Amino acid sequence: MGQEQAIPQFEAEGVTSEPNFPDLGAVNGGMRSRVDSFDWGITPLGPRAAWPSELEIVVQQILDSRFPKAIVWGDEFTTIFNDAFLPILGAKSDALGHSFADIWSEVWDEIGPIAARAYAGTPTYIEDYPLTINRSGRDERAWFTFCYSPLRLADGSVAGMMDTVIETTGKVLMQADLALVNQELGHRLKNTLALVQAIAAQTLRGAVDTDAMNDFSSRLSALGHAQDILLRKDWSRASLWEVISASLEPHNADGRIAIDGPDMQIGSRAAIAGSLMLHELATNAVKYGALSSPTGRIHLSWVIEDDHLSLHWRETGGPPAAEPQRKGFGTRLINMGMARGSRVRRRFDAEGFQLDVQTRCSELSS
Repeated sequence: MGQEQAIPQFEAEGVTSEPNFPDLGAVNGGMRSRVDSFDWGITPLGPRAAWPSELEIVVQQILDSRFPKAIVWGDEFTTIFNDAFLPILGAKSDALGHSFADIWSEVWDEIGPIAARAYAGTPTYIEDYPLTINRSGRDERAWFTFCYSPLRLADGSVAGMMDTVIETTGKVLMQADLALVNQELGHRLKNTLALVQAIAAQTLRGAVDTDAMNDFSSRLSALGHAQDILLRKDWSRASLWEVISASLEPHNADGRIAIDGPDMQIGSRAAIAGSLMLHELATNAVKYGALSSPTGRIHLSWVIEDDHLSLHWRETGGPPAAEPQRKGFGTRLINMGMARGSRVRRRFDAEGFQLDVQTRCSELSS
């Protein structure tokens, strides 16, 4: 079989080959010993020696697991849980052998139907499910991601369910706080852009013509639209569809701009560059192109193939397109495309202006 390869040893730089994980049984009180010593004869399950092998096997499995798990067995919903499940219970940690319906009586109207589906053979997976529970002597709002899955006997019949769960309260509250911070940042950013606009208007009064000032203001607005989308996400990613829709919305009140293409996540640079490019295209269409005529239409479509985004802007029904005599900042914004390395092709046809932009998806994501 050739030369044998030595199994790598991770002992250099303070890394040992045996990770020093804490003993959850010792830390949390040892559910295995509690399950072993519990008088199951007083519960609907009866003496442990009479348990079906399927129940015994799954009990051993959850006790060996470091993920929060509980078994709910039989028509009386008798509950067995592991050490990792104890923080979920809080002060209800003496619930071993009790009915799941009694343990969570305060929310049984909400989770009971989910348990019934598991007992009917249908698993349910839910993320960040909100519940108002009482596990410390007071009501508290908590969130959980969990799966209720059927537990079957050898003949295929459902005898109970497995509750595999993790509490996500901390994550949900942190996301809510982040959303509030983003909302405040959004307000401050809009105020800043408005202040820049006012300063420019006062500073440049009489120094530039009205059209130039309007162009500057509208570009600031386009930048604000892109920032709004990024604020709704995580500042670093945005939906391509949302960027395109938001950029064209101010020019599409009458629905004469049709958009069609798949969604993808793009980076913040591409979101801003794309917003500014589309703003310039739409503004030019209003001034000189398809949207300057009541019969004009624009079709914006894009496809993703071989790690390339190909975007196509087509104007029809308006005046014939003519190449501008002067190439200003707006032309530069269009020629930049959506990211570094974009290939931009413009055509001034009798049917209307046309534009093709091709960009590597890897450039859009950065």
